[in-house]
Amino acid sequence: MAELNPKIKDALLKISFIERYEKLSAQFCAARTPVHDRLIYIDGEEVMEMIQAAGYSPRFNSKEKFFKIEEEYIGKYTFGIHIILRDGMVDLVWLVSEGGMLLLGSPWGTYSRRLIDLNYRIKKPVFGTYEDLETILKIVFGMYEDFKNALQ
Repeated sequence: MAELNPKIKDALLKISFIERYEKLSAQFCAARTPVHDRLIYIDGEEVMEMIQAAGYSPRFNSKEKFFKIEEEYIGKYTFGIHIILRDGMVDLVWLVSEGGMLLLGSPWGTYSRRLIDLNYRIKKPVFGTYEDLETILKIVFGMYEDFKNALQ
């Protein structure tokens, strides 16, 4: 597995990414929401409204089946998020480019392995209600804003 770009690594460490993701994963875990209680079938419009209410412009990629927020251009960086909701779990991909060169574009689950150890895994947050999903997204967007600030 490739090393993280040093700028990305530094920003993730500055925002205590691992600790925050572990806390999110522990708060929204499989023990809290077993498989039979998970929200499997999602109302895409409701998710779009949640993302809009958080201040972002969402779109849905119907071919790849994920939500994405409109890219932001801040200084020399381009930022984006892909939100994959599958089987009652949230998978996230942060995208960062600098001058057209991709610095980051992999799922959150790989960050811990790239920062700590190849065998270190943090489980995806699990949700059983739209309220759970909304809380997860609020936490994720807070981390995203902190990450963007830390990278600049």
